[in-house]
Amino acid sequence: MNNSLLWGCIADDFTGASDAASFLVKGGLKTILFNGLPSLAPEDCQAVVIALKTRTQETASAVRDTLLAARWLKEQGARQLYIKYCSTFDSTPQGNIGPILDALLKEYDLPCTILCPALPVNGRQVIQGKLYVNGIPLDQSPMGRHPLTPMWDSRISVLMEAQSKYPTVHVDQNQYHLPVSRTVEKIRQFAAEHPRFYIIPDYEKEEDAAAIADRFGQLSLLSGSSGLLTELARRLAPGGPKASGQEEEFRQETEEKQTPKTGPDTAGSALILAGSCSEMTRRQIACVQSCRIPSLQLFPHKLLEGSQTPEELWHFIQVHRGQEVLVYSSDSPENVQAVQKSGKERIAQLLEQTMAKLAKLAVKAGYTRIIVAGGETSGAVTKALGFDSYLIGESVAPGVPVMIPQNRPDIRLVLKSGNFGQEDFFLRALRLTSQ
Repeated sequence: MNNSLLWGCIADDFTGASDAASFLVKGGLKTILFNGLPSLAPEDCQAVVIALKTRTQETASAVRDTLLAARWLKEQGARQLYIKYCSTFDSTPQGNIGPILDALLKEYDLPCTILCPALPVNGRQVIQGKLYVNGIPLDQSPMGRHPLTPMWDSRISVLMEAQSKYPTVHVDQNQYHLPVSRTVEKIRQFAAEHPRFYIIPDYEKEEDAAAIADRFGQLSLLSGSSGLLTELARRLAPGGPKASGQEEEFRQETEEKQTPKTGPDTAGSALILAGSCSEMTRRQIACVQSCRIPSLQLFPHKLLEGSQTPEELWHFIQVHRGQEVLVYSSDSPENVQAVQKSGKERIAQLLEQTMAKLAKLAVKAGYTRIIVAGGETSGAVTKALGFDSYLIGESVAPGVPVMIPQNRPDIRLVLKSGNFGQEDFFLRALRLTSQ
């Protein structure tokens, strides 16, 4: 058992995991990220993040894998668990957020947890129980047309009603101006009629994180995006502010942990692989192309018919060896839906396998910088590379750190969720990993 382990986080995909890890590091906790259920116990860390693939996984399998990860974290001594999902609540009416949380409440005989997908720094806000993306209700944002998880409502209560056994209670921002005891009483009254339930706190501004942590930070199970993690981590880190009701044992002194920095010896050939079809990723691709960085589009239907092959894609990369190169399958929602007529899962698997093969070939050929856009693509790439644990370095954008495989300190990975980052994100990532 790791006696220093305070925090265990389970993320629904790899970019979500790196997102969560970067915010925990920012809050002062030394964090190790594992790709999948670890085989070895963690050493010398205060937080562990486990990346699963439960966002679009078959529901029963997603629940099973999450329970296995939660049990492992508890065995290692984790005192609190956090279920990390996307700040746009990527889900379907069948799950998987609801079924996973329902199972955890039952597993640990807990009455409640919070649903907190907000991430104000990236334009995700919860106002009056509704989730907004850059000021637009979730279902009216580009997420309403997502090819895999189209969001049909912006009310979190409605999204959960379709996929969970338990009701929800909303805590609006007005409560944050009142004593914590008023919120506690509100929750107690709801609990008197509902043995298990979910709490939806408003989270409009960054400073709301402190109010939410004051009221709910002591729950043994929490859930949401990465928005709360820095505030929660600060309260656990040595020298951080003591949260209301926090046990003193959480404040034991440990040696100061420093964020790993990229070094001058990491510069080398760079490969960008973009599998996300989000609007922001497509704009980031256009930015790269405007800088005349060599790029090539991967077409799923051509891969299926054999008129485009992984070997041809690799040849293109090799022709431009020594330069920064982009390979992308990102396309408009309309084109993606047309291609998916050949089978959504078949297409997704083909694209992921192709991107993963290119990344593996690149590292074998001496590439030291791999930058990936898209959660599923990132998961496939990291699995192919075989790295299973990472130290977390500097961030390219909020929630998107440079990652350093523990057994390959010369390699730098940057893995981002589709909607994250500025338009020049890829250019920033190239600069930061070449310093």
